[in-house]
Amino acid sequence: MADRVRIIDACKNFGKVVALKNANLSVKPGEVVLVIGPSGSGKSTMLRCINRLEPLSSGQIWVDEDQVSDHASDIRKIREEVGMVFQSFNLFPHLSALQNISLAPRIVKKASGREATEIGKSLLARVGLSEKEDSYPEQLSGGQQQRVAIARALAMNPKVMLFDEPTSALDPEMIKEVLDVMVELARDGMTMLVVPTRWDSPAPPPTRSFSWTTARSSRGVLPRRCSPRPEKSAPSAF
Repeated sequence: MADRVRIIDACKNFGKVVALKNANLSVKPGEVVLVIGPSGSGKSTMLRCINRLEPLSSGQIWVDEDQVSDHASDIRKIREEVGMVFQSFNLFPHLSALQNISLAPRIVKKASGREATEIGKSLLARVGLSEKEDSYPEQLSGGQQQRVAIARALAMNPKVMLFDEPTSALDPEMIKEVLDVMVELARDGMTMLVVPTRWDSPAPPPTRSFSWTTARSSRGVLPRRCSPRPEKSAPSAF
């Protein structure tokens, strides 16, 4: 089976700071890959490079047959196929939950207002927030905002979902509702790369885990502990 995502000798520098050096990683369709490692090892940078929010200094990144790192590639098309969920939700504060989700299908995919609204309502139902379609971000809990953010990323019908510490800004009791959505995505066969906040942070059960031990390389390892939901003692761990 061909790789859905391939990272080949990827390097990223910020001035004199080396964020990634000779990083290599491959992900098959339908895999859930957990990328673990210490703060500052380049995990989030790697995710941002996959959809070229950060350009590589050298090396290659491929999504299916599209070379993301080639500036001649249609990055707009690639980003339609690579959804990303950030640590801090990044919802538009002046738009309702439904409007946040339906905006991209309407603007990017040129869907009609009715089609975009139907997509938004369907995705809100998928993440368990049908009753919140008219609510604005400030009226939602952190867990609800992150579920809206996931629904917004899914609105483009992506092949790959990138999660950058998706539960780091949440209270422990809100983590489960976000993880339940991620677990459901994994069951549906979504290809996912997940950077948890910590090695032992709750995360969806992975197909594989990678220890991103330094900014220089990655190596495959077995997960130490990957729980599909917070344990009862979760509050004491935060």
